[in-house]
Amino acid sequence: MAPVPFSDIAKPSNDLLSKDFYHTAAAALEVKSKAPNGVQFTVKGKSDHKSGAVAGSIEAKYTDKPTGLTLTQAWTTYNALDTKIELDNTFANGLKAEVLTQFLPASKSKGAKLNLHFKQPLFHARAFFDLLKGPSFNGDAVIGHDGFLAGAEVGYDVTTGSITRYSAAVGYSVPEYTAAITATNNLSVFSASYYHKVNALVEAGAKASWDAKSNGQPSLEIATKYKLDSAAFVKAKINNQGIAALAYNQLLRPGVTLGLGASIDTQRLNESAHKVGLSFTLEG
Repeated sequence: MAPVPFSDIAKPSNDLLSKDFYHTAAAALEVKSKAPNGVQFTVKGKSDHKSGAVAGSIEAKYTDKPTGLTLTQAWTTYNALDTKIELDNTFANGLKAEVLTQFLPASKSKGAKLNLHFKQPLFHARAFFDLLKGPSFNGDAVIGHDGFLAGAEVGYDVTTGSITRYSAAVGYSVPEYTAAITATNNLSVFSASYYHKVNALVEAGAKASWDAKSNGQPSLEIATKYKLDSAAFVKAKINNQGIAALAYNQLLRPGVTLGLGASIDTQRLNESAHKVGLSFTLEG
């Protein structure tokens, strides 16, 4: 089995700390449906806390499993037309190719990218090419064995012939827990994270980070998730700045999910620094 990609070495703890916290938007709505011919439609919208502006997108996705072809087209409220073509195991076993394009009619701006993913037992590599800007290249690779993971990332600007970024990470992952240490931003931001599935109902995790360039104090964030029953769970987290967040997720009926969230600045309880959010997800 291939190891996870470089960006997912610390994924379990990152997901626990950031996913399903609904205070980040005042309101969010996601509607998913599937046509008889297999085309999947997704409509998303969310309202910003500060401006009240609503951002949204509509997406259509078609997958042809025999050929490994997936076509995704999206249109956003920023008037951006995005197209993604995926070819999985078409050219070689374990190789996935992606072509992404973007067009902004208002400014006539265009974008084109080529992504390559190659997976083999004990090895996972990716390459990202920005064909119109630069052009530039970003690549990463991970090797894994018996739960141990080690990976590196590098960015390269073809025009200037210079390395633009580099990172490294190591980790250990088993079904019950994962631990990871990452060094990003040219080995200047260091993070250590831990995730533990305590039992079938309880999950816990933490992440500490330190920026060597700013020479500031390390940041710390801890989170937990508790499964109330088969249709509901609650989450909570707090960081060293005293900002706490709570979330509640409830499956109201098959295909209808409600999310409630709140963020409280415990250092500024008498100020309007708190946030609440509501989310609905409908699947048909």
